[in-house]
Amino acid sequence: MTHAGVRIAILTDETGWHTGRLKKAFRARGAQARCVDLADCRIDTTWQPHGLVVPGFGHTLPDAVFVRGIAGGTFEQVTLRLGILHALRESGVPVYNDARAIERSVDKSMTSFLLHRAGVPTPATWAVESSAFAQRVLMREAAAGRQVVLKPLFGSQGHGLKRLGARRGGLAPLPSLGPYRQVAYLQRYVAGERPGFDWRVMVIGGRAVAAMRRVGGKGWIHNFAQGAVCEPADLAAPLAQTAVQAAAALGLDYAGVDLIPNPDDAARPLVLEVNGVAAWRGLQSVTPVDLAAALVDDLLDRKLAAQRRLLDQTDPAAVDVAVAALRGRHA
Repeated sequence: MTHAGVRIAILTDETGWHTGRLKKAFRARGAQARCVDLADCRIDTTWQPHGLVVPGFGHTLPDAVFVRGIAGGTFEQVTLRLGILHALRESGVPVYNDARAIERSVDKSMTSFLLHRAGVPTPATWAVESSAFAQRVLMREAAAGRQVVLKPLFGSQGHGLKRLGARRGGLAPLPSLGPYRQVAYLQRYVAGERPGFDWRVMVIGGRAVAAMRRVGGKGWIHNFAQGAVCEPADLAAPLAQTAVQAAAALGLDYAGVDLIPNPDDAARPLVLEVNGVAAWRGLQSVTPVDLAAALVDDLLDRKLAAQRRLLDQTDPAAVDVAVAALRGRHA
């Protein structure tokens, strides 16, 4: 099915390989896609009829939005950008992934909470503002012969990770939380095989579509950006099911789910992180699945189609009756 005339906004702060693949996939389906920086969008209540401006779309709104990237900035800037995503959804525009889902995945503490609540296996996690409490966690874990990983609450690509715990010569103290914005996000370290690896699974529309192993890298950190080597991996049932459950727990349309083997239960791999604005260049290099095409198909055939079915089911006569009734109440 083609989607001639459908207009898509790819929200991104930079263009390149990913946006090129997406635009090509949208063209193949007959849709028009253009890149828009969220920083250039605005809420403007004088702009009729929506009060929302998306550059390149005039006084109309896109038929759907694909969120490829949100630039960092001040708290106020990021709040406004996420607010625009919320406003698009409130205006009836399908947003893939929407703001609420992205907020859940960007905040590692909320990710851990939601995974735990949904029964998705994930390492023990603590997120606190108290250095004293964080130090007690570190001491308690070290006394049990375990280590913990200190991570930035907001971060990606393996930057800022520190492994802490018992070492020769005693227990090293908790480092200053200044570089971590005064928040300690601690996750129990799970020792793996040698050489170390993790899995990245791409979940699209509630289905695991591709997986890879990331081997090596910077010591115990296996991110592609840290030098890990990407290898194809089979989508075994436990891996696929756990990744799908993780994406569902956060309400994500698409997600890159990072997992490691569970030394206590091979049938239940542990979820480390869930990425709501996932890159897939490394994964694409080791899978025959056209990931951009799969993402575009899911957006058009499921997300956009569901919104249009909802609109088609709305009875205009019923809407007119409801509006008249409301007017009568306030006459």
